Amino acid sequence: MDKQIKILVVDDEERIRRLLKMYLEREEYVIEESDNGGDALKKALENDYDLILLDLMLPGKDGVEVCREIREKKATPIIMLTAKGEEANRVQGFEAGTDDYIVKPFSPREVVLRVKALLRRAANMTYVQTDTTAKDVLVFPHLTIDNDAHRVTADGKEVSLTPKEYELLLFLAKSPDKVFDREQLLKEVWHYEFFGDLRTVDTHIKRLREKLNKVSPAAAKMIVTVWGVGYKFEVVNE
Repeated sequence: MDKQIKILVVDDEERIRRLLKMYLEREEYVIEESDNGGDALKKALENDYDLILLDLMLPGKDGVEVCREIREKKATPIIMLTAKGEEANRVQGFEAGTDDYIVKPFSPREVVLRVKALLRRAANMTYVQTDTTAKDVLVFPHLTIDNDAHRVTADGKEVSLTPKEYELLLFLAKSPDKVFDREQLLKEVWHYEFFGDLRTVDTHIKRLREKLNKVSPAAAKMIVTVWGVGYKFEVVNE
């Protein structure tokens, strides 16, 4: 029997929590609630949720700070909810490490669809391929990306990445030495057709390098900045 999906819904408005809980429980998800940043952070770090719906404006710690602190310890998929639709607030959320962003007022059905899409991507992160006859694996000096198991190892040590960090690394690694500008990466990895959130790419690149650098500085150097253009994946043989 499949394990039940466990979701934490964080919002200071009971009406919104109740609405989201109702729609998500129809999908047979197990829902827990929190109405402030401090409590949400405690629950997120002490429990293993499959996904967190996190409001930006919260009493105590705001959603951005909660997201940032979760990201220091865990790769739990996070969807940010906020009444603020300005570009600066979207960028703030993505810079903190959120995987998706929904602006209030929202359609509960849209939230459910976004949740399902992110859960599918996250589920792939822990899927282990048992058939080794035709594995989808990219092997480089210092870095291996096993796309069947959605696992990244650098110098033999596993690197814990969020779904979006993994997708970004895989996309770059599939085209070594090809330079992609930020608009291309937003379109191909985030599937955004609009411009303006380019710092989202820079932030994820920075976080990706930091995570790789902790276990293999040589692997981190494979993500190269092409000044004035964008980024590329360059094979390092040292």
